[in-house]
Amino acid sequence: MKILVRLLIVFVLCISITAVPCLAKNFSSANAFEIKVNNPGRTDVLLYAQEDVLQQASDDEIEDEDIEYLEEDDELDGIADPLEPVNRAFFYFNDKLYFWVLKPAAKGYSAAVPEEIRISIRNVFKNLAAPVRMANSLLQLKFKSAGNELLRFGINSTFGMLGLYDVAKDEMGIRMHDEDFGQTLGVWGVGPGIYITWPLLGPSTLRDTIGDAGDYFLDPVNYVNPLIDRYAVKGGDRINRTSLSLGDYEEIKKDALDPYDAVKDIYNQYRKSRIEK
Repeated sequence: MKILVRLLIVFVLCISITAVPCLAKNFSSANAFEIKVNNPGRTDVLLYAQEDVLQQASDDEIEDEDIEYLEEDDELDGIADPLEPVNRAFFYFNDKLYFWVLKPAAKGYSAAVPEEIRISIRNVFKNLAAPVRMANSLLQLKFKSAGNELLRFGINSTFGMLGLYDVAKDEMGIRMHDEDFGQTLGVWGVGPGIYITWPLLGPSTLRDTIGDAGDYFLDPVNYVNPLIDRYAVKGGDRINRTSLSLGDYEEIKKDALDPYDAVKDIYNQYRKSRIEK
């Protein structure tokens, strides 16, 4: 099984390396990827790879004030997108990767693994990411949030059986405070820069890309060796999280006039709401 997982990760990486240049050539037009549907007014679409939005929404960690912000703030300034032709190519690539590779893998996985186990696996990865959230809470001078993250990590690592169960939230009402270095930079006045769509990873900005690099060193998963095992762990996490949100992307995408623009707008709004919170 371990060998099969490794081969899957290598296969996906090889596809990304070989397919992206072709996609960039065929979809260089700014309007290359446009889907017209019956309800062009709806633009609240999220790409499957948009970890910062879709996965967190499915993880039940977006709070009421976040939803209210997204509903009320319809006049947000746009974000610079000078790389739009390339970004659209990567968006198209991610879309096809979802339907051709990730979704089938997640469906097979969900059929074999009960939902309760998949939720527990997701909880373990959330618990492992506690150092990222705690450090960025401190950098943003959110000392209560940092204390809560430390408390959550201690409780869930012990009473929650190494993070399998979120005892801190379910039994004590101590919720996770989702903070990252991209948000920290934003809190201290750094603008988003340009919009970027990364293959495999999805929507981002220049600021958030730099933020991801900063968070990299605080995530314990990035210290798994050898490298192929690290990719296997990350790939397993992606498949597990996708299995818990199957159908969400399809349901939202079918109502979008232009999924690319909608994802960009939603990503921009969501990140701004997290920074201003």
